[in-house]
Amino acid sequence: MCGIVGILGDHEAAPTLVEALKRLEYRGYDSAGIATINGGVLDRRRALGKLVNLSDLLIHDPLAGKSGIGHTRWATHGAPSVTNAHPHKSGPVAVVHNGIIENFKELREDLAAKGYTPESETDTETVSLLAQSYLDQGLSPRDAANETIARLEGAFALAFLFEGEEDLIVAARKGSPLAVGHGDGEMYLGSDAIALAPLTDRITYLEEGDRAVLTRAGVEIWNAEGAKVTREIRQIRIDATQVDKAGHKHFMAKEIAEQPVVLANALSHYLENENLNFPAELPDFADIDRVIMVACGTAFYACQTAKYWFETEANLPVEVDVASEFRYRDAPIGPNTLAIFVSQSGETADTLAALRHVAGRAQILSVVNVPESSIARDSDVVLPIHAGAEIGVASTKAFTCQLLVLMALALRAGADRGHGDASARTARIKGMAALPGLVSQALAGSDQIAATSAQLADARDILFLGRGSMYPLALEGALKLKEISYIHAEGYASGELKHGPIALIDNTVPVIVMAPRTDLFEKTVSNMQEVMARGGQIVLVTDRKGREAAGDGVWQVLEMPEVDDLYAPLLYAIPAQLLAYHTAVAKGTDVDQPRNLAKSVTVE
Repeated sequence: MCGIVGILGDHEAAPTLVEALKRLEYRGYDSAGIATINGGVLDRRRALGKLVNLSDLLIHDPLAGKSGIGHTRWATHGAPSVTNAHPHKSGPVAVVHNGIIENFKELREDLAAKGYTPESETDTETVSLLAQSYLDQGLSPRDAANETIARLEGAFALAFLFEGEEDLIVAARKGSPLAVGHGDGEMYLGSDAIALAPLTDRITYLEEGDRAVLTRAGVEIWNAEGAKVTREIRQIRIDATQVDKAGHKHFMAKEIAEQPVVLANALSHYLENENLNFPAELPDFADIDRVIMVACGTAFYACQTAKYWFETEANLPVEVDVASEFRYRDAPIGPNTLAIFVSQSGETADTLAALRHVAGRAQILSVVNVPESSIARDSDVVLPIHAGAEIGVASTKAFTCQLLVLMALALRAGADRGHGDASARTARIKGMAALPGLVSQALAGSDQIAATSAQLADARDILFLGRGSMYPLALEGALKLKEISYIHAEGYASGELKHGPIALIDNTVPVIVMAPRTDLFEKTVSNMQEVMARGGQIVLVTDRKGREAAGDGVWQVLEMPEVDDLYAPLLYAIPAQLLAYHTAVAKGTDVDQPRNLAKSVTVE
């Protein structure tokens, strides 16, 4: 969600703060602002909308100073406006904040009784007002920040900047990520390492409950218990090209096109000499009698797909839960339960909370794109997906890499448990090496999909249907389309069509059917006939044999390479992504930063 940057530098801070914030645009935001100290005086500039508006403001109304903090805001408390934008300034203190302060109403009432009145509707301004109240009592900036942080409930990453203190930023992290960057006589703060990549590659990740005091000389850190601690400085490599469009119109287009390369990269880590290669700490699945998979959004659909694989390839019972609901049903967890948590960012608030709910009661395995993330650090085993930085809000290459890693894990589970035919499993493991090439073939159909999408752009409602492992792909296809094109779309299991959704079918409702030529294909054709009999327009995504068997009456056919049913979900993710992308382009929506959405959801 929101993005934080902080700088204690040797050069003018404002241009660097804005550039760092640009690297956090992928998170999604609706306003932006910076605050600096110049000659001991604290001042700020804020603007509604994109960062270009803040940049324009700074041209006409510059902000000098070599120390500063910046923020991109995704509205939670209070509508998007300049007044609600960060940084919030109360007297001699400015604050930027990611997360939610859950007890802000009680704090606001207490502060109002003492004469501290907010200007905004935000929970964050309560933090700056509270810090001001402690400064007014005579506390030092560091102590005022500490007393303020101690009274906050909820999830937050915070940075405080104080008037008269040009060599001080106080930071805190609880439930929302924050990283400290080390420079040569300079120090930096950021929501993640991407923001700091042009400035330094030496990063310290704050852990849960940490408070940090930054000066140009370095950083001092105290843990949640108040003990002074030393956190590791890590050398982080972030290729600058990962946050560049590389000639594509959108990051999403670039990331869709990158999939053959990133899948090959992931395979190089998990497939060695046609054998599966996993960390030594991976549990023996022969000792596992149940798997729980927990995730949100697209990662949840990856888990739903993997459920088919674990059950068919390893005869292993799997439950899949939406992370935001998992903690509230108090699922029974036995000693032989493996809990798998899947998150692109590794910072997804609901998934992280669910993981901590399970901690100590089950073995915890995470599938993440950021090995240094909170979810990874709290896991017993970490399986990176090696997708590289994903900037577009709608996940594409991270989804297919999640599928690849989960597929490999299911095959490993089958081997550990001795389930099924060993030679067939070996063939499937070897066959994974062909996936990057198959994805390249699927991408070659982009122009045809663009033509179909141009006709879908006028629809108000679109349905996606699928059977078996294509059902989660129908859900994912609908999610992608609604995320970036704003067309209402729903995914259904094909067999559920007659149980309600068929009432929606008429000649204005396109129906996209994900159906490779498998044993379930004939049943899917029957469902297609029911749609066509009611005037529905079928877009059939299938292979050559499926095209030949479908018969007449299908409006559009998008042909995929023929593929083993195990690999089909990964391959069929490509047309689902391209349909969403090209439809959004045809409609002229903001593909990379769709309205109301954020890339990294760090609040519950």
